[in-house]
Amino acid sequence: MFNSFHALADRQLSGATLSRDDAFAILESSDEQLLDLVAAAARLRRAHFGNTVKVNYLVNLKSGLCPEDCTYCSQRLGSAAQIMKYTWLKPEEALAQAGSGIAAGASRICLVASGKGPTDRDVDRVATMVEGLKEEHPGVEVCACLGILKEGQAERLKACGADAYNHNLNTSEAMYGDICTTHDFADRIRTVEHAKSAGLSPCSGLIVGMGEGNGDLVDAVFALRDLASDSIPVNFLMPFDGTPLEGTWLLTPAHCIRILALVRFACPSAELRMAGGREMHLRTLQPLALHIANSLFLGDYLTSEGQPGQADLDMIADAGFTVLGRRDPSPETAGPGALPAIRMRGAGTAVAPNA
Repeated sequence: MFNSFHALADRQLSGATLSRDDAFAILESSDEQLLDLVAAAARLRRAHFGNTVKVNYLVNLKSGLCPEDCTYCSQRLGSAAQIMKYTWLKPEEALAQAGSGIAAGASRICLVASGKGPTDRDVDRVATMVEGLKEEHPGVEVCACLGILKEGQAERLKACGADAYNHNLNTSEAMYGDICTTHDFADRIRTVEHAKSAGLSPCSGLIVGMGEGNGDLVDAVFALRDLASDSIPVNFLMPFDGTPLEGTWLLTPAHCIRILALVRFACPSAELRMAGGREMHLRTLQPLALHIANSLFLGDYLTSEGQPGQADLDMIADAGFTVLGRRDPSPETAGPGALPAIRMRGAGTAVAPNA
């Protein structure tokens, strides 16, 4: 067992492999240890990514009406969540949406479609979008997320210019049957391996807050380490009304920080993305989390709204980081915050105080 989180960071920086005992120590650390944990994890983050934050932008190509029964998902079979439902966007619509994210600083576009997996025609449709994106924005990375892939589909995506493929493990193998019965954990592993063998960068991560124990978290993170996932998005459960997990609120901001730290210590060189649900679970600790995670999604998610994109960019700058691939204004030339609002309530008025 390590003597301090900084001693553990020293070990990881020298190439050590995180043990299960060390992983549990991170997850079971106290609130009093939280800043020490963040400071140690930040050393690993800065060693591999400096002070940059990679900005990603999601384009939901096809929303809702999924035949899978994943309990966490607002797009699932039988979902009563009041989300937008639509079939495939036209290529020009997808490119316009992606262009908005790129203009705001995104260096990776994630093209996502609901469903168990694509048909070959669907893959051709997405390939056309990827080719269009690469033609208009040759320096931008493109990640596809289309579900479970069949033979030849990963190769088609690679050939059209896609850089990465996302397929999250979501949770541990032991818990997977509790959150989905229409496919299994092995299906997800096979798809990630298939994408890797085709030359696509593997992007695979987690959804936390679904009732998993610390053992499940450790198992899931170590499975991602074994897969050598290049980028690891950590999603925090958004308990949509109309899904089996509605009303599930099991995370605290501090525990979200510990989970991010676990991923950073287990996979020091992986791009670690704080993803869906960060606003509602990390809350005011989002800027602190940037000292562990080096990546985020800008603006909205697949079926829910995120905080305003400019608020994300301001948060990055205010925390002392820069957007990867973009020259940000210096603090001296950055715009001011909100102007002071004249108090018209509370003491000396008949209006209730702000308390």
